Amino acid sequence: MAKKSSTFEYSGVDRKGKPTKGIILQESLAMARAELRKQGIQVKRLAKQRDPISFGNTQITNEDIAQFTRQMAIMMRAGVPLMSSFDIVANGVSKQTMRRLVLDIKSRVSSGGTLAEALRHNPKYFDDLYCNLTEAGEQAGALETMLSRIALYKEKSEALKKKIKKAVTYPIFVLIFAVIVTVVLLWKVVPVFAGMFQGFGADLPALTQTVVAMSEWVQSNIALMSLSIIGGAVAFYLGMKRSLAFRHRIQRILVRTPIMGGLVRTSAIARYARTLATTFAAGVPLVDALNSASGASGNIVFAEAIQAVRQEVSSGTELNQSMARQKVFPPMLVQMVAIGENAGSLDDMLNRAANIYEEEVDNRVDALTALIEPAIMAFLAIVVGGLLIAMYMPIFMMGSVM
Repeated sequence: MAKKSSTFEYSGVDRKGKPTKGIILQESLAMARAELRKQGIQVKRLAKQRDPISFGNTQITNEDIAQFTRQMAIMMRAGVPLMSSFDIVANGVSKQTMRRLVLDIKSRVSSGGTLAEALRHNPKYFDDLYCNLTEAGEQAGALETMLSRIALYKEKSEALKKKIKKAVTYPIFVLIFAVIVTVVLLWKVVPVFAGMFQGFGADLPALTQTVVAMSEWVQSNIALMSLSIIGGAVAFYLGMKRSLAFRHRIQRILVRTPIMGGLVRTSAIARYARTLATTFAAGVPLVDALNSASGASGNIVFAEAIQAVRQEVSSGTELNQSMARQKVFPPMLVQMVAIGENAGSLDDMLNRAANIYEEEVDNRVDALTALIEPAIMAFLAIVVGGLLIAMYMPIFMMGSVM
């Protein structure tokens, strides 16, 4: 079992005799000193860094990776050496997990590896697209430019994910709340009224009888209902996490749904255009760029269509003609790609298309929210209001008779 690494602060003099200081990740004080000696640093002070008390979630997110990439690009563009950039970025992050990740990358680079090689040791946080673009930037001698492009790509992708999450999370949360309120009313509140109605000596209204019958069923089956709901939720979660076939099935269904389908399709097209623009502008061959765009599309329907386009492009067909044969790409995108290919500015045209479709996603989210809010309010009014009316109808009828 690997020994847990610790963070050490150091200060000393480098090979050129200049004062230097920073932080390093190693398993022990002796190993940290040996690593610094290997880097040509004469150590004057070396001490273990105390971990601050951390509150909240310390898991590394895609936003953390995007911020790390942006900071590294800024440091390098300002002329800060790569190794010093790692130290500055590591000192500026609050999450210990993120700091350890940055220092691990620095340690691998300082040992003679390239940045792309160091990133590939952490596939959980840096996918093939990220690593391939970084490698292309290193080989072309334009790493800071490539990191800026990657940072922009990650920032745009995360903004798009947030919009989709906003559109989906709110209605689901409200519907779950409505179901809970309805079950509680049927389980606890309605039985109280039902006990009162037993002494009325008159037939109850049909609506009240229906609600009382529903309440009796809920009371008899509350345990089974709870287990079914929890079991269904867990099964769905595990299916989405562990079963590729199940996840693909859900994605195919979402594409065909009347309201959400348009949002899903537009977001997939935006991701496709953004990924293809970023990779193609980085000098990645179009066939390889299409392969990356397929994986980044986020939906199996579009992934399969992009792979079909890739097969045709690899055999000599123009990109716009291949896309036109697939029914999932809108005519406007196909036309913009055709213009870009003819003008020799495909990456610029794809970036413009990505901006258009990302803005359309934003508009669709706003429209969906505006549509869902009154629908949810109407649903709550009908369900909860209907239950209350059913319970008070016998009381009102008695009052009118008296």
